Amino acid sequence: MTNNDTPRIGYPTTPRTDFRIAHPEPQKTVSRIHPVFLPFAGCPGRCAFCNQNAVTGAGARPLEDILSELEVDLANDLDRGVPPRELGFFGGTFTALPTPWPQRFLELAERYREQGLITRVRCSTRPDATAPALLDELKALGLDLVELGIQSFHGPALDASQRGYDPATARAGCDNVLASGLELGVQLMPGLPGQDLDGFETDIIKTATLPLSCVRLYPCVVLRNTPLAETWEQGGYTPWELDETVSALADALLALWTKDIPVIRMGLPPEPGLENDILAGPRHPALGQLARSLALQRFLTPHIKALGAAPKRLLAPSRYRSDLLGHKHAQLPHYEALGLPLERMEFHDRGWFELS
Repeated sequence: MTNNDTPRIGYPTTPRTDFRIAHPEPQKTVSRIHPVFLPFAGCPGRCAFCNQNAVTGAGARPLEDILSELEVDLANDLDRGVPPRELGFFGGTFTALPTPWPQRFLELAERYREQGLITRVRCSTRPDATAPALLDELKALGLDLVELGIQSFHGPALDASQRGYDPATARAGCDNVLASGLELGVQLMPGLPGQDLDGFETDIIKTATLPLSCVRLYPCVVLRNTPLAETWEQGGYTPWELDETVSALADALLALWTKDIPVIRMGLPPEPGLENDILAGPRHPALGQLARSLALQRFLTPHIKALGAAPKRLLAPSRYRSDLLGHKHAQLPHYEALGLPLERMEFHDRGWFELS
């Protein structure tokens, strides 16, 4: 794993002179989300990389069945006194579901919001399915946040991935959501066909200019039974290596954190059988930790160097211990090279790092 402490994406790295340093990640509460998967529902076509059945662990089902099952689940949760949570509709294009399905799902959610079980409702959708009138209607019915599957603002990557829209449409979708008064989240896929590291950096820079509630980063992998799998098998697509993916994600984290944007997911969530459907690409069970620990290392390094001598001690928040040390303590050699071995690291319950 590369430990290069020079980021590709620019972000403020001016060392603190008092050597008490806050972690750059936004300190925002992340709500628990009850996910409802709608594989391929509302989607106008098949994107080159997409196999929602593998990603969600669920196949396509009638919307009536999904709604009925959700109603039973929510009723049971209410009876059992399950703590309040968000409701999220994922895996399809929620705002392109045929009428009246978005309305029916939201009306059900609103009933349980009134009873205190549901706190917020979010959905994922495409940027070309954000008609202002529809967004206004869904907001009035209780929708709070829209996560747009932008995937990239880069034209060649969108074309090669068969997304069916251009960069202007991607940006217009963001503007439509924000103009409606809904909160906005963005999902990006680094390493798409037609995209290099420079293209992803541009995506992050553009994303960081938006007033976002969250970002998800899903590095592109080759899934079985997709058009991308055929392209890969024919030698027409080369996935990113794990090391370069982790490095790019670390830079993206720092750039987004600097703009007070939380990154709530990196990599596909684990689903039964998913590993068997991944044919190639940057996959690792601790991908998020690899990226977070490298981001923290790149953030702390200039502060450590600013001491002008080997640190006598680093006092670090206990909750960041695993990020500081890295997966299987992979970051320790870098800190040791800066004169900071594990023996000089201490942990406390406060929220800042302190160097001396």
